[in-house]
Amino acid sequence: MKVHLRKEVLALRNLLTKEERKKKDEAIFRRLLSLPAWEEANLIMIYVSFGSEVSTDYLIQKALAQGKKVAVPYCLREERKLIASILYDYPGDLIPRTWGILEPRPEALRPIEPGLIDLCLVPGVAFDIYGNRLGYGAGYYDRFLPHLRPEARKIALAFEIQIVDTVFPTPQDVPVDLIITEARIIRPDMKISCKTR
Repeated sequence: MKVHLRKEVLALRNLLTKEERKKKDEAIFRRLLSLPAWEEANLIMIYVSFGSEVSTDYLIQKALAQGKKVAVPYCLREERKLIASILYDYPGDLIPRTWGILEPRPEALRPIEPGLIDLCLVPGVAFDIYGNRLGYGAGYYDRFLPHLRPEARKIALAFEIQIVDTVFPTPQDVPVDLIITEARIIRPDMKISCKTR
């Protein structure tokens, strides 16, 4: 079921044109940047987008320009583990690594404890309105997210086409606190979705 859903949603997402994605990205950015969770965060972990994901290029640059500390993911493939690394120079600190995604180059790897992170932007293939997330299948984030402080916010960025009835969650899956799409902010803890202008 998960394999089929992953293929189906990825195919839909890949059909979006560059122009469509850019317009949707901008709507998502506006909602995210207006949230107290962003404004109050000192250290933000931001995934480095690839393919047809909601772009994070602007958000990384914005956070650095605002004087926030930014961490990006670094995959230890043999251990199937994700670590957070402080980013100083974007994109100079990064090179294509795991699956062609930009990650810190060896000399720019600066690991930090997950417990220092205030806000974590989480990628995913599909989400339901309860905050459950379908990832890419390797489980990196499901193993990483439990190490965050309980008060650290986990926010997913997604297009509306990525919101589905169910992602068939398992006990190992870690839900997010908020999902931001181009049309709304979904607040799973309140079991409601807030449509905003």
